[in-house]
Amino acid sequence: MKEAILDGVELIGYTMWGFIDIVSCGPMEMSKRYGVIYVDQDDEGKGSKKRYKKDSFYWYQKCIESNGEEL
Repeated sequence: MKEAILDGVELIGYTMWGFIDIVSCGPMEMSKRYGVIYVDQDDEGKGSKKRYKKDSFYWYQKCIESNGEEL
């Protein structure tokens, strides 16, 4: 994104796929995890459903706070 901005692209935002782990639409599984928040649930729906911040959560937080300067 930084290179695109340097090339003159008017970049106004960025959106990730999903903030929390969600059921994958294709195979309908939880084992594919996309979010920055881990959800304690398996493919059969078992688990505490508790949510935990992943390392990527803190990376994204720093990215937002620095307006993309710290990637």
